[in-house]
Amino acid sequence: MNKSISAVWVIILLGMFCYCTNSEPALPPSGLSGDQLATKYCGSCHEYTPPHLLTKTIWRDDVLPAMGHHLGIYPDGIRPDSLLTQSGNPEVVINAGIFPDNPLLASEDWEKIVDYYTTQAPEHLIQPTENNSIIPKLAHFTYRESDYSRRPSLTTMVKILPEQNGLVFADSKPGINKLIFLDQDLTMRSELNFKTAPIQFDERLDTLLITTIGTNPFPSDRADGDFQMVYKTGNSQIYNGSSIILPDLKRPVHVAYGDLDQDGQEDIVVSEFGHLTGQVSWYRNTGDGHYKKNVLKNAPGAIRAEITDLNKDGYTDVVVLMSQGREGIYYFQNNGPGTNPTENNITFSEKQLLSFSPLHGSQYFEMHDFNGDGYDDILYVCGDNADKTPILKEYHGLYIFLNDGHSNFTQAWFYRQNGAYKAVAGDFDLDGDLDIASISFFPDYVDHPQESFIYLENTGDLQFIPQSFPQASKGRWMVMDAGDLDQDGDLDIALGSFVYFTPMGDTTGLGQRWMEEGPSVILLENTIK
Repeated sequence: MNKSISAVWVIILLGMFCYCTNSEPALPPSGLSGDQLATKYCGSCHEYTPPHLLTKTIWRDDVLPAMGHHLGIYPDGIRPDSLLTQSGNPEVVINAGIFPDNPLLASEDWEKIVDYYTTQAPEHLIQPTENNSIIPKLAHFTYRESDYSRRPSLTTMVKILPEQNGLVFADSKPGINKLIFLDQDLTMRSELNFKTAPIQFDERLDTLLITTIGTNPFPSDRADGDFQMVYKTGNSQIYNGSSIILPDLKRPVHVAYGDLDQDGQEDIVVSEFGHLTGQVSWYRNTGDGHYKKNVLKNAPGAIRAEITDLNKDGYTDVVVLMSQGREGIYYFQNNGPGTNPTENNITFSEKQLLSFSPLHGSQYFEMHDFNGDGYDDILYVCGDNADKTPILKEYHGLYIFLNDGHSNFTQAWFYRQNGAYKAVAGDFDLDGDLDIASISFFPDYVDHPQESFIYLENTGDLQFIPQSFPQASKGRWMVMDAGDLDQDGDLDIALGSFVYFTPMGDTTGLGQRWMEEGPSVILLENTIK
C-alpha cells in the first residue's frame, strides 16, 4: 500500500494565531509581503502552493494550522509531536527535529501568511470537468470473482503467479496478516501467516521474498516492518521456515532489485515511507547472506524505486518517487566504482527530475518507452486524497512525461481520473504498443463510480480509448497486478479491495455493500487469445 492512504492528522486547535512563549527573544518582522513570505516559508518544505487551489475554509481550518506547526507555531503551546499516538514513535520525531522548539518567523509575518491565504482563496471551488467518455464495457476482458473472500476486505497486496497458474493476495486484518494462495479457478489453495501485513511478494527459485509493512498499515514512524525470506521445498507449498533479512524498517512499502555495484550479486533498494520520518536506501549484497545499508535520501514519503541505467553509461541508477513534503521523482545517478573498485565504494549523485505540488498526492510511477525512441519515459499517477483536502481535484490522474534522451522529462499526456492510485502499462491487446490499466481509491463514487477502474487502449500517438466494466464499484480497489495467470499468451489483471475507509459522506450505500459482500480480489481475464 503506497502512500497509500495517508492518515488524517489529529490536530487540536485552541487558537489560530497564538503560539507558545519561550525564553528566546521574539523575531523581528521581515517587512516582506504575505505572498513573499508564503513563497519563502511554504516553498522551503514543498513546492509552493497558491491560494486559489483550496477554499478559505480548508486553508484556515486544516492546512494553515499544520503549516504553522512546521514553523514552530503551536496553539496554546501544544506540540504535535506530543500527540503522535497514530505515528507511534514520538521520540524519533522529536529527535529528528521535525517541529521546531521556537517560531521560525515573527508573529506579524505568520499573520501575513494567514491573511494572504484566507483573503486570496475562493469561498468555493469550481468542480472539475468530468470525463464522460468512458465506455462501460471492456473489449476483451471477462470479470471473474473468487468464491473465497475475507470480509471486510483489507487487501494490501495482490500478485499473479503465472508459473503456479494462480495468484496470491494479502489479507491484512489486525492479528491475521495472511498470504492467501488461489489457484486458476480462484479457489483457495493454501495460506501463510505473518506477524504484520505483507505488502510485497517476490520469488527466487525456492525462496519467497516478502516485505511486511509493520503493525500499522497507515503512515507511521514505527520501525516494525521488515524484509524476510521464506523457504519452501521446490515448487511445493511446503515451507521450511523463514529468516528476517532486514528488520526494523520504518513502514517499508516497496523493494526493488538489481546489481548496483556490478559484482554479480542482486542488491536491493528499500523505500521506507514512514510518516514524518523515513528514507530510501540501497543495500549492498555482500554475498554471504548479509546486506550493507547505504542511505540515498533521508526523508519520508518514499513510495517506489526503479533500478535502471537511465543515462546509458553502463551503471545502474535508481529512480524514486517521493510523496511527503517535496513531492517529486528523484534520480540517483550511479557514479561508478571510483578509483578502487575492489572496495565497492560506489556513490550516487541526486537530481530531482520532476516536482509536484503536495496537493497532487503522488502515488505511483513506472518507466517505459512510450514513443519508441529507446529511452525510458515516466508514467506518473497521483490522486491520494486522504489528507486534509479530500475534494475532487482537476490535476489528479495519469501523466506521461517523455524523456529527451538526456534525462529531461516533459509532460506529453494527461488523463484525468479522480483519486488515481496505481497504473500498470502493458500490451494488453497484443498490437505492439503500451496500453494502461488504472485503479482509483478515491473516485467520484456518486456520479462516476466507473472511475474505480479504467482500461486505456492505446490507439497510437499517445491517444487512448478509456473503458471500464459494470462491476467496477463492487470493491474499493487499492492494489493491482498484471500477468499471464493462465499462460495463454496475454496479460490478465487482478484487483484487490481495501475497505477500511468508506467514501466520505457516503450516500451511495457502497460502503455497507463492501463490508457485507465485497470481494477481496477479482480477476479480469484477458480473452484476446
